[in-house]
Amino acid sequence: MSQPNPKVDYRTDPSQYRHLQLSFDGPVARLAIDIDEDAGIRPGYKLKLNSYDLGVDIELHDALQRIRFEHPEVRTVVVTSGKDRVFCSGANIFMLGLSSHAWKVNFCKFTNETRNGIEDSSQHSGLKFIAALNGACAGGGYELALACDDIVLVDDRSSSVSLPEVPLLGVLPGTGGLTRVTDKRHVRHDLADIFCTTSEGVRGQKAVDWRLVDAIAKPQQFDAVVAERAARLAEGSDRPAAGKGVPLPKVERTESTDCIAYQHVNVAIDRAKRVATFTVKSPSGAQPTDVAGIEAAGAAWYPLQMARELDDAILNMRTNELEIGAWVLKAEGDPAAVLANDVLMQAHSSHWFVRETLGMLRRTLARLDVSSRSLFALIEPGSCFAGTLAELAFCADRAYQLVLPETPAKAPTLTLNELNFGTYPMVNGQSRLARRFYEEAAPLAAARAAIGQALGGEEAMKLGLVTSAPDDIDWDDEVRIALEERAAMSPDALTGLEANLRFAQQENMNTRIFGRLSAWQNWIFQRPNAVGDKGALKVYGKGDKAQYDMNRV
Repeated sequence: MSQPNPKVDYRTDPSQYRHLQLSFDGPVARLAIDIDEDAGIRPGYKLKLNSYDLGVDIELHDALQRIRFEHPEVRTVVVTSGKDRVFCSGANIFMLGLSSHAWKVNFCKFTNETRNGIEDSSQHSGLKFIAALNGACAGGGYELALACDDIVLVDDRSSSVSLPEVPLLGVLPGTGGLTRVTDKRHVRHDLADIFCTTSEGVRGQKAVDWRLVDAIAKPQQFDAVVAERAARLAEGSDRPAAGKGVPLPKVERTESTDCIAYQHVNVAIDRAKRVATFTVKSPSGAQPTDVAGIEAAGAAWYPLQMARELDDAILNMRTNELEIGAWVLKAEGDPAAVLANDVLMQAHSSHWFVRETLGMLRRTLARLDVSSRSLFALIEPGSCFAGTLAELAFCADRAYQLVLPETPAKAPTLTLNELNFGTYPMVNGQSRLARRFYEEAAPLAAARAAIGQALGGEEAMKLGLVTSAPDDIDWDDEVRIALEERAAMSPDALTGLEANLRFAQQENMNTRIFGRLSAWQNWIFQRPNAVGDKGALKVYGKGDKAQYDMNRV
């Protein structure tokens, strides 16, 4: 499959769902997977046995956003199946066999981010998840269950959980299965070895004993057991039973061949240079000053609307513009307006809507961190790299700040606030400044002492906050040469380089999912044993036996 055409649009809403059923009963939401096998996002395959493709995950991501923002009364989400005797059989194998390598990798990355988002909401938002496995659960279906807080498996003598990718397909579970089985479920490694090399899976009490699920229930008691466990999880949440939800309208944008424009975000594409410039604008006009104003603004409140626009832009560019290898990050407008919004968010961070907005910002910035694109930030006249928007500079592989020796009053500045010191952690749990300084106390203390100061390029350089601070004589040439050099390098090598450097030193389960597992999966997806003419992924379902090159590499 060549680069997908028409382009993928990540915007949807429940009226357009083909694969999910979302319902609500007080503090419990029910998210039923009922996949339309004839509604694949691309032609050439059927989504049988509740198998999924990117289109299903786009709906899942949207459904989670609806629950987060439109239904603050929800404390527990029950993820189950709308079909009998099958929960989910995972990613559709025929889709994977037909897809380009880039499509498979981007698909797995977005799916990973959605699963990680479930865990992010559980950790930060008081939103808990139960996987109610009312039938067979395999591959990516089990990986979805693993992202939940609690797993209940129907004990009907046939339903099992499995990760059959190695024995059946010659690849690895692509969305964190291996890592969550060990790091999260603490399945003993020898038992995990058996589990991940046995295609038929594990069922019943053995699944509980091996820690693959938390509970089993006979079919007659299944619904009652799930309801009881959902109610118990809900008791520990502080999401407001009487909170008024915030409807999420469609993210509006205008598009041309080389531009995507939103209200607060603009993406300009230079195809000859293979560069896209993301410009995030500060808030303008009157802004809310208290909780009542925030609630009245709803989805149009600047931090949320900007985050939704930036998120859509990142996903759009990452999926649909594969040859645009460098993203230049800019922020323009009034730094004071950004900082004022940040003060308001910090003052009311315990309010459910503000908390969810901070979560949206956190997850959106994390999408930048794990995107396989070179990120350069340019701090120029008119910039507003302040507080939350300063995180864009710290996401970047390099940040350049212009110095104007003759007219220093007109030089751009960078301003820190408390939100830069842990409010928006990367997927490894570190703030970007802590990552930048390897958790060393002295440079972090110096940066914290500069909170509130409008730092010029030379000051920012001394604090280690930017990469280079050219003057106006050298600026154009230095930036141009840096981008031209980047464009001449191997995209594969740059992807590996950037991922290694961005997540230096500190690791956790999420970095292992995005880093170690994704790197091996990326390699194995290209090997003949998986995708050659007789590779396991290619012959699956055709009655042929895979033929392997038995050399260990």
